[in-house]
Amino acid sequence: MTTTPTTPTTPRPSMMKAPGEGSTRLLEAMGVGVGVGGPVHETAPASGETVALTHETAPARVSLGEQSALRRASRQLRALYDAAQTDRENSRHWANADQLSANSANSPAVRQTLRSRARYETANNSYARGIVNTIADYVIGTGPRLQLLLDAKLAADARRVETEFARWAVAVGLAHKLWTLRVSQAESGEGFGLLAGNPTLPTRVTLDLRLLEADQVATPYMAMRAMVDPYAVDGIEFDRFGNPSTYHILRAHPGQLSVMGSLPNEYDRVGAGSVVHLFRAERPGQARGIPELTPALPLFALLRRYTLAVLTASENAADISGVIYTDSPGDEADEVSPLDEFDIDRGTWLTMPAGWKTSQMKAEQPVSTYDQFKKSVLNEIARAMGMPYNIAAGNSEGYNYSSGRLDHQAFFRFVQVDRQRIEAAVLDRVFRAWLDEATLIEGYLPQSVRTRELVPHQWFWPGLEHVDPAKEALAQSVRLANGTATLADECARQGRDWEEVIRQRAREIHLCNELGVPLPPAVASAAQIEAVTRDEEARP
Repeated sequence: MTTTPTTPTTPRPSMMKAPGEGSTRLLEAMGVGVGVGGPVHETAPASGETVALTHETAPARVSLGEQSALRRASRQLRALYDAAQTDRENSRHWANADQLSANSANSPAVRQTLRSRARYETANNSYARGIVNTIADYVIGTGPRLQLLLDAKLAADARRVETEFARWAVAVGLAHKLWTLRVSQAESGEGFGLLAGNPTLPTRVTLDLRLLEADQVATPYMAMRAMVDPYAVDGIEFDRFGNPSTYHILRAHPGQLSVMGSLPNEYDRVGAGSVVHLFRAERPGQARGIPELTPALPLFALLRRYTLAVLTASENAADISGVIYTDSPGDEADEVSPLDEFDIDRGTWLTMPAGWKTSQMKAEQPVSTYDQFKKSVLNEIARAMGMPYNIAAGNSEGYNYSSGRLDHQAFFRFVQVDRQRIEAAVLDRVFRAWLDEATLIEGYLPQSVRTRELVPHQWFWPGLEHVDPAKEALAQSVRLANGTATLADECARQGRDWEEVIRQRAREIHLCNELGVPLPPAVASAAQIEAVTRDEEARP
């Protein structure tokens, strides 16, 4: 028989709670399904009749709170999101959406395909090459400089260490290697460096940073290894805490045409302490990187195809090409073979068969929206790379001071974040390795540095020039005058060492006094800079 539902009373707030374990077991025993998003009605297995569970039919051993929760569960509840719906219109768009983990989605085959396509596009597309190089130029520039943060009484020791490290950095080409690593991150997704000895270096420290392409850090037969080692990802072994412990480095690049002295699948297991790995992890648990150009690759291909199609159409219209047609009756025109072709010399007059006319192709390309379309596509590409359009295109036409400064501020923030990642992933580890080897050389470093377990330091990067130097100088003077900034802060904005600035200033003052040359003002007044600003703005 079917019970008649009664109108449930509104439960008190203290009774509002989720169904407990007892109510769940009760429903399962009665053959009533419990589900979110649908009514709690199910056909009883014995009688075949529909049972509507109500507050009165529930056994007495169910608490009042559980009865209230059961009444709420009996109401049909649906939470709908447009993005969660699948229909004929969007099924193709979401066909490739998956639930793979970060490392499964970035499988060796997927990363290899993305790397090869990104490298191809960078090598053949001028915009792609310019964007990748520009990012490396802004982030790395001429390379960072080391500054130790020691007590003032140890300033001489700090300068000695800084000088020796700078000499070593020049010998190994550290700045250019950092630039190459940043380019690799953009077009290959990641860059690797091996900390190894190089006895040919002209410095007492023989440590070197040998760069490796992402292709060379791989595990042959990875599918078989993953079955026995759950902590292994292609080319990297992890401990149970998720820290890299060992890297697999192939003895020869897999794309090398001739391999002498080693087999293609031979590799060395190198401890994680000797390998630096630069990449951007965008998902939790991600161990390998994919090219930063990945979301823009289809757009680069589209942009090149469209440009070539427009160029082809324009060339065809510019040449002496067209069709021969007739509007005369069939018996009045000379007979001509259909679809016949013949060449025409430039600058010649032609005689046509009787009754036939010529029509030249119209020059309809490029259309008036050609430039706007290319700009829109390039702007979308630049957004994926974190840079404004005018930097990606190398063209600031149409920009004013405010818009240019606003776009640059967001890009400079991207550069600062990128530099901090490079400091943590590469520079700090390189300096630690250099310091470990230098400490072993007797008399090479000051004793005050050799006995320290940790040497506090910071990195000075090349400054990012302001859009309007006069206005920036005014803001700098105001910050120094009201005490909201220090000389070290302002010099760091320009990538300069404030101590070296003061020493240079002292040398200039001493020489000026010696030669009787009037000293320039140390800091221009705000009124003076404001006057300079007005003069510059008044210029046509």
